[in-house]
Amino acid sequence: MNIRACSLALAVACAVTLPALANDAASQPEKVSSGVKLSTLCDHCSVVDSVTTVTRKGKASGVGAVGGAVLGGVVGHQLGGGTGKTVLTAGGAVAGGLAGNEIEKNMKKYTVWVTHVTLKNGTHRTFEERAAPAFRKGDVVKVDGNRIVKS
Repeated sequence: MNIRACSLALAVACAVTLPALANDAASQPEKVSSGVKLSTLCDHCSVVDSVTTVTRKGKASGVGAVGGAVLGGVVGHQLGGGTGKTVLTAGGAVAGGLAGNEIEKNMKKYTVWVTHVTLKNGTHRTFEERAAPAFRKGDVVKVDGNRIVKS
């Protein structure tokens, strides 16, 4: 095949392919989230997809671990005899400390509200708050750093 034939074949391929590609791009459905067209949003806006609550464990201060260790050590000391008593006392203290720490975390648990949003470009972000947010699914909100506010 000579250069002129190759050029002609390339021109025909482009003439057929480029309009088809343009039609494919035009026929792409518009992105919608919770009934809102993303193209209508401002650059810093997003659509609320969901608001859910999640229970989180609290932070332990060490009081539960110390109390559990003492109680576990006392119970372990009551069991066994000789060197077994020493092993059970130490083991009871360790197990009691771990259990006491978990009990303290569970006693200090709290609820957070997790808000999932879709941004104008189609990406998703999640925001977490300790208080119930003032918006619900389908609301348009603005992203302000690491928080969201009503738009």
